[in-house]
Amino acid sequence: MGNCVICGTPADGEICASHEQDVLFEFEGNRPEQLTRGRYYSGTVDGFADFGVFIDIGDSVTGLLHKSELDQRLDSLDWEQGDTVFVEVLGVRDNGNVDLGWSIRQSEREFRGKLVQDSESTYQPDEETETEQSTAGQSTSDQPTTEQSNVDQQLEPPTTTDGSGTAVGDATLPEHEEPPEHVTIESLGERVGERVRIEGEIVGASQTSGPTVFELRDETAVVDCAAFKEAGVRAYPEVDTGDVVRLVGEVELRNNELQVETEQLHALTDDEEAAVHDRLAEALENEARPADVDLLADDSLVEAIHDDIRDAAGAIRRAVIESRPVIVRHNATAEGYVAGAALERAVLPLVREEHARSDAQYHFFDRRPLEDGFYDMEDATKDATIMLDNRERHDEKLPLFVFVDAGSTVESSDGLSLLDIYDAPQVVIDTHYPDENVAETADVVVNPFLSDSDEGATAGVLGANVAAHVNADVREDVAHLPAVSYWEDAPARYVELAAEAGYDEAHVTALREAVALEAYYQSYEDKRELITDLLFEHAKRDLAEHVSEQFRTKLEDELNTAEPNLSVRGANGVTFTVLDTDAYTHRFDFPPTNVLLDALHRRDITGRPGGPNVTLGLADDELHIRSDVGVNVRDIAESARERAPDAGIVPVGTRDGKLEFLRGEREAALDAVIEAVSERVN
Repeated sequence: MGNCVICGTPADGEICASHEQDVLFEFEGNRPEQLTRGRYYSGTVDGFADFGVFIDIGDSVTGLLHKSELDQRLDSLDWEQGDTVFVEVLGVRDNGNVDLGWSIRQSEREFRGKLVQDSESTYQPDEETETEQSTAGQSTSDQPTTEQSNVDQQLEPPTTTDGSGTAVGDATLPEHEEPPEHVTIESLGERVGERVRIEGEIVGASQTSGPTVFELRDETAVVDCAAFKEAGVRAYPEVDTGDVVRLVGEVELRNNELQVETEQLHALTDDEEAAVHDRLAEALENEARPADVDLLADDSLVEAIHDDIRDAAGAIRRAVIESRPVIVRHNATAEGYVAGAALERAVLPLVREEHARSDAQYHFFDRRPLEDGFYDMEDATKDATIMLDNRERHDEKLPLFVFVDAGSTVESSDGLSLLDIYDAPQVVIDTHYPDENVAETADVVVNPFLSDSDEGATAGVLGANVAAHVNADVREDVAHLPAVSYWEDAPARYVELAAEAGYDEAHVTALREAVALEAYYQSYEDKRELITDLLFEHAKRDLAEHVSEQFRTKLEDELNTAEPNLSVRGANGVTFTVLDTDAYTHRFDFPPTNVLLDALHRRDITGRPGGPNVTLGLADDELHIRSDVGVNVRDIAESARERAPDAGIVPVGTRDGKLEFLRGEREAALDAVIEAVSERVN
């Protein structure tokens, strides 16, 4: 029985069960069955195959990291034979084959400790096993072995001084005739092996089982700085995230990533702090300001909110530079996915440029779909829990939340208010008709209806334009996305823009349909690589065609099921097409009600010219509305409640939204809504 090396609780060995996946294991056994499922091991790339990568775990065991376990395409890996990598053991088969999983941590310092596992036991790297002791015997010499000397040297705390050569604490630093040169972080790549002085803001700090790792940002870039007091003990506890500091250390290259081995670190005060802070603020403002770029196309509707688009792009750029995670919360529809993917395309290169860590894009950017396009308390509670946990455990800044095709209606107000309580910054990029004052908590709102327009744009148009302002380098990459976001009657300017980018009209249609299908399945996941392949990889055109064919087949089958069961009725010159979605649809398969009703309504308009035409999807306790004249369900609900006071009618959304009611008052609610809509339309 021992104590966990991370939390100190009693454990059967060196690590407790709750922290076993926080530690990196070095395997010194000789048989696959000695590996432990669920542990992360260091390994060496042995070779590549069409189906994955072979990884040597220790000297005697080889496992397979199958391509399905990778977080990126196999051909995009920058690994070479002999590279050190980190993998999870998923299992060992009866025949001795070892199945490996991907680890997003591809740097030893990202683990909270390191342990050695041999054929019999697990121990800390600086400990000798009983087997080693019995083999070596008792040494009578006071001289340590070379191996132990190296371990002691690694564990010895770096010495620090007050800058004049005077020792601080128990450390002694040799005198330096001249103070090190003050340099920018951007220049460190040319100064490996040099002793330097840098000044900036601490934007993150994490404690490993060895050193404390501070993330330091100056006016040019960000770098990790390792400081050691003793194993697992916080170095410089007086320095917190947000402090402006001066740091002295030696520039090193660890696993092809720059790192500064810290010798001195202290927070600046008064005039020195103000000078550095002003320098950082000015550089941040200049860098965050979007490039002066034009909109993707000449569109008067979007031109009216061009300043809002610039402000949204500036807020996103600023978050990246501040080492603040960017969380994109987009509607789980084709439009939402297209717009979210556009922002992802723009932000990820900036994250990679800003951070030295190879996996930074997975820490500082996330895309999370929203069911029904509303940010409710359930969504906000999950996000708040994650962000507060990351702040507590990893000293991480609160993220910037970017709401795409969501966030302008009252259904999102409680969720947005919860984030506002914690001062989490927010940007809303929405195409829904807004409720008054809902988006007031957001730092920036991009919504055409707020510019006194009675017409809305698609989320793809707004998202692509914001993306082009966030990162002008992706302008050509996202130029076709506005056309993809229109189900019909895409403006000629966007069709031409897509054609110039190499996407003909047929392919644009295939992309829209493919994304719509994928937006339905596993809608709680962002599917980063799949959406990237669909929307941006010309070579994957066959993929889009294949998925869109499934879309058309499933939609056509459902339309054929629904159309014989439509009921048509008129009221005050308005034609109502009603579908009982509970009785005449396959409710738990594609297409969802929204997609089916959209398709039905498009056919209604074509088949019954002269309108107005309204399509209603009637379920046991809700009624979806589609109209070619933009019916606002807030107004309809008020009128319908007067006609059916016992139906409990409640609006959800604004234009072409839905109404919820008591199941027992279904027919009364339907009649009341039809009367209210016909009155309102006329």
